[in-house]
Order: sequence, then C-alpha cells, then structure tokens
Amino acid sequence: MNTTPMPASVGVELLNATRAALTRYVVMPTPEAADAVTLWIAATHAQPAWAHAPRLVIRAPEKRCGKSRLLDVVEAMCHNPFITVNSSPAAIYRSISDDPPTLLVDEADTIFGPHAGGHEEVRGLLNAGHQRNRPTNRYNAATQTVETLPTFAMAALAGIGAMPDTIEDRAVIIRMRRRAAGETVAPYRHRRDRPNLHDNATGLNGWLRSSLAILEASEPAMPVEDRAADTWEPLVAVAELAGGDWPNRARAAVLALTAEASENTEQSDRVRLLIDCHAAFTRDPALPTAVLLDRLKADQEALWVTYGAAGLTAAKLGALLREYGIRSGNVRFPNGAQVKAYQRADFSDAWARYCPELKPHLEGIPTDDALFTEHHVRHITGGAA
Repeated sequence: MNTTPMPASVGVELLNATRAALTRYVVMPTPEAADAVTLWIAATHAQPAWAHAPRLVIRAPEKRCGKSRLLDVVEAMCHNPFITVNSSPAAIYRSISDDPPTLLVDEADTIFGPHAGGHEEVRGLLNAGHQRNRPTNRYNAATQTVETLPTFAMAALAGIGAMPDTIEDRAVIIRMRRRAAGETVAPYRHRRDRPNLHDNATGLNGWLRSSLAILEASEPAMPVEDRAADTWEPLVAVAELAGGDWPNRARAAVLALTAEASENTEQSDRVRLLIDCHAAFTRDPALPTAVLLDRLKADQEALWVTYGAAGLTAAKLGALLREYGIRSGNVRFPNGAQVKAYQRADFSDAWARYCPELKPHLEGIPTDDALFTEHHVRHITGGAA
C-alpha cells in the first residue's frame, strides 16, 4: 500500500468528480446534502483511521423518492460494499475485520419496523458498530470457545420513514423527496455506469489510503459538539485533507444537516411530558397528581389522552418521571388537605437539562403559603379534604 501522501489538489479533483457523479444520477434535496454524501463516500475508504463510523441514513416519506438509486451510486463508489439484504447475522459479523467493508442496507424499515422480528442481532450490530472497540462475543460450538467479533463499520441505510433514534443520533441524515417537474437526472445502468463510478472509487481509495496516518491524527475544528461531532468528524477531516473550498463546504453541511435533524427529531415521550408538565403547572408550586393528569389530558389531541387504554394514569406518569428523579409525595396544603402531589421545584433540574428552550422555571413563582387559600386548595383538589 502506498503511504506517500498525494498532492492536495488530487483530493479536490476526486471529491469534485464524486459529487458530479452523484448529482448526475440523483436529485439531491440540497447542495449541502450532496456535499455530505460525497464526503461520507470518501470517508469509507479511510475507515482504519476513524474512531467513529458515521451512519448514512437515506430516508423518504414515500416510494419513488430516489433513495434506492442514491444507495446504488453510494455502493459503486464506497469502499468494499457489503449488501446486507437477506444476509444472516453470522455472515455480517464475520465479514467485519480491522479493515471493514461498508455495510449497505436497502429497505431498512423491514429491519426496524413493527414487523421486524428476528433482526435483533443486526440492530445490535448497527448500534454498537458506530464506535471502535465495541466488540460482541459469540460462542462457537464447533471449537467450544468464545469468539470476540468486531462490530466497527460504516453503514448506509435506506428506507421509508425515520430510523430508530439510536441510529439517527449517529447518522448523517439525508431526506429524499420525489423529483419535481423540470428536475432531471441521467438514467443509471449498472453494467454501463458502475465501472466508471468504480474507477472514481479506486482514485478515492488511493488518495485516502496514502494519508491514513494524517487522518488518524487529525483533530479538525468542529462547529458542533458531542455525538454530532463524533459522527461528522471523519467527513470534515477528509475535507481538510483535500483543501480548496471543501473545508468550508463540509462545515456548512454539518450545520445545515444537524439543524435540519434537530428540527425534525421527534421528541421522546419523556421529554414531551416534561414540556407539557411545565405548561400544566402555570404558577402553581405544587399540583395534586389527579389535577396534573387532568391538565395533561385537557387537550383532546395530546399524546396523553390515548397513552394506553385509559390514557395516561398516575402509575404511568410516575414511571415516566421517575427516570428524572421526580417523584410524587404527600403534600399538605394550608387548609389541612393532604394528597399525593408533585412539586414544581422538583422539575427544575430536568427542565434545565432536557428542555433548555423553556423560560426560567421558577421565576416569579410565589413560594409562601399565601398562594394556597382555602378556595384554591378546594379548586385544585376537587374539593377533597
């Protein structure tokens, strides 16, 4: 393997050629999405250099949005593609080495959807394989030994609808859409067009494999933090290696696609509950459990109305909030009534950590007993003594 780094101009030319090939056959939703996929394809050729293996999620709301065609083009230009459709978990596990293939999964909704029983091992592999040094152990009956199998590999998944949070939280997400009138692409023919795309893959491989040591030591400045930075760092490192306008384009893609993902991320039920509890408390320092439930279910279109056969119950409410260290307790109100209740102050830490967009949580809230007039207590307890 050639270990002499190639001139930077080679990288610019190869990335430009990869992007041109990509947009020849696929209408990408945005220029930033095209840049991101280009860099992801390139990053697959340098997997031994990365600490994290970003997923590429290609999702669409309906059929005929170009997701499978995009996966075809990715397959033609990525490093050592391994199609996982109908592959057994054992075959996938044993195909991953220190220089792993690129896993490609079309119709990924069949693996993660409600009728996807039997794919637990594949799901586990895709979750664990994002980070290096997360192997799995399997017992080999033939040798009567425990085998340690690597899971680290970049993976592209195409399907209809969202993937599980555990996947999308580790992914570059591309939201495809149907072509509009006037949007045209060249027809893709596997036998005719794949050889030319594969030639581009060969060029990418030669360029990046000659720079593995540089890439492994690379610590590019990232415009995002935490897991998003882990996911996007290989793509930005490739752009930095190439130079030209690619570093700026890479960071613009990071900001555009992570902002889009944030706007479109469905909140977990627990976070939704925290937000709705914030609204339910208004100016009350404490609320009986029954009153809090009534307020949560006052909106007939709210999740809590249909949260189970009877809607959200006190037991389910307690189970959801317990994860944040929030528990109900016996609260005695100034008129002597004692009922199970939640105190607003107990939510403050969770609101600050998980719902930072909310306004200051206790600002202007009275804490003395004056708020609890007998009339108020009778109102919030339904007249309970």
